[in-house]
Amino acid sequence: MKTAARKKVSSIFLLLLIPAVVIGGAVLFRDKQYALISLAVAALSCVPVFLRFERRDATSRELMILAILVAISVAGRFVFAWLPGFKPVTAVTVVAALYLGKEAGFLVGALSAVVSNFYFGQGPWTPFQMFAWGIIGFLAGVFAGPLKRRKLLLIVYGVLAGILFSMLMDVWTTLWVDGRFLLSRYLASVALALPFTVEYAVSNVIFLLLLTKPIGEKLERIKTKYGLFTTME
Repeated sequence: MKTAARKKVSSIFLLLLIPAVVIGGAVLFRDKQYALISLAVAALSCVPVFLRFERRDATSRELMILAILVAISVAGRFVFAWLPGFKPVTAVTVVAALYLGKEAGFLVGALSAVVSNFYFGQGPWTPFQMFAWGIIGFLAGVFAGPLKRRKLLLIVYGVLAGILFSMLMDVWTTLWVDGRFLLSRYLASVALALPFTVEYAVSNVIFLLLLTKPIGEKLERIKTKYGLFTTME
């Protein structure tokens, strides 16, 4: 598949099909069938990544690196379980996107949510967490150039990512009541979640400042040494 076609297919899966599955599942099934929806989101998240694999000899190494990043993200969420809104998941997801590409960022974010929720608890919120962290990774990959060059922009993105995550999760809070999206109810949820939103934003900035350079440098060395992820940037 040509590069232009791959990009179009990736965008369709990540920006159209996945949110449609997440929202459709919440409206149609409410708190039922969330495991099936989560599985569908995980499968759809993998498709754009696999479309990028052109060199079969490099595929296993690339998958291993992605698995390690998911493991780091999940472990970080475990370690900071005692602080609900203070987690390194967003930071690891963003770093993956900055250095491995937007599809990799989406996959790391989505899988971090579903895997860590085997400990924190699966539920109808899981698909929304998968999409929220996934789209944060995707957008970080889109703006990877300026985010890597300017620390201030990375900080701003960390704040915006915290806001975006909270607002996307408030969509689930609104739909969970009766399967209907009411703007007044949504705005009330956003207002009530403000303290948590601030915590998310601060957490993202702190972890991005701590993790971007050390993890990013290691990923760059691995990419250069083994010629990996050359088709995902």
